[in-house]
Amino acid sequence: MLHIILYQPEIAPNTGNIIRLCANTGATLHLIKPLGFSPTDAKLKRAGLDYHDWAKVMLYDNFAEMLRTMQPKRLFVCETGPYQYYTQPSYQTGDAFMFGPETRGLPHALVNDFAEAFKICLPMLTHERSLNLSNCVAVVIFEAWRQLGFQ
Repeated sequence: MLHIILYQPEIAPNTGNIIRLCANTGATLHLIKPLGFSPTDAKLKRAGLDYHDWAKVMLYDNFAEMLRTMQPKRLFVCETGPYQYYTQPSYQTGDAFMFGPETRGLPHALVNDFAEAFKICLPMLTHERSLNLSNCVAVVIFEAWRQLGFQ
């Protein structure tokens, strides 16, 4: 099983899309507060369709609580920057991938706490700022799942 961690997600439809992704890939979704929307938001439910019942979603008050509760074996941060491409690491069952909020990304202080081997990015044209959060999560989770033989 793989784990997706959204650090303070802001846009309900993105999170709804990721819930649907989790239901279809077997990944567990971990949400770290504060959320930019209510868990009962209609846009969240609409984007996730009827997949909410099939996805495992955990909610945490903060990053420290998530670490204590989840205790990930390996945690990768996905962020824009001069990091290794998401295709370079060899992923393992139980790996976790953390993504930041849509408008600001992960805090630099948090990213700086990670070893370079656990910082990944998606390549994009140099003049662009970022990709859509749910698209990034899908690309990364499918690469990890592919490496694991789609098991």
